[in-house]
Amino acid sequence: MSRLLVAVLGCAGLWGQDLAPGTVADRILVEKKARKLTLLRAGKPLKSYRVALGPEPVGDKQCQGDNRTPEGIYTITGRNARSQFHRSLRISYPDAAHRARARRLGCSPGGDIMIHGLGRGFRHLGRLHTLVDWTAGCIAVTDGEIEEIWRAVPDGTVVEIRP
Repeated sequence: MSRLLVAVLGCAGLWGQDLAPGTVADRILVEKKARKLTLLRAGKPLKSYRVALGPEPVGDKQCQGDNRTPEGIYTITGRNARSQFHRSLRISYPDAAHRARARRLGCSPGGDIMIHGLGRGFRHLGRLHTLVDWTAGCIAVTDGEIEEIWRAVPDGTVVEIRP
C-alpha cells in the first residue's frame, strides 16, 4: 500500500481500533523504516500508529542537529501536557553510549527526543503529516493519537527504536 494511502486511511487490524479504556502498555516499539509505533503488553501488540520522524531517518542519531531519530532502548522519563506539539512523552535519550560517541565526534548528542502530537496550526493535517519526515528527531503522531498513547503509557515504559 502506498505511503499516501496508509497515511490517509490507515490499515486494517491494529491501526484503526481505539484502545479500550484502562488499557496499559508496557512497551513501545518504533520501527523507523516502516514509520510505525506499536504499543505492546506482555509482548502482544495492542495498537499501531503511523509516525513521522526526523528528515534524516536512516541511521542512528549522533549529534544535535543531525535531524536523525535515535535508535536503541530507552524509557519514558516524563511528560509535558503543555507541549508546543500538543502533548509529549520524553524519551531517555541520550544514553551513555550516545554521549560517549558524541564526545568522540566533538559534538553534543542532543536531547529533547519526544513522542508528540502535531500542535496548533498543524492539527488539520491529521494523518497527512506522515507524508514527510518533519521533526528534529522526535516521533510524531496526530493529536488524537498522542492523547490515546498518553493515557496508555506510564512513565518508565520501555521504548525500543529500531532502524
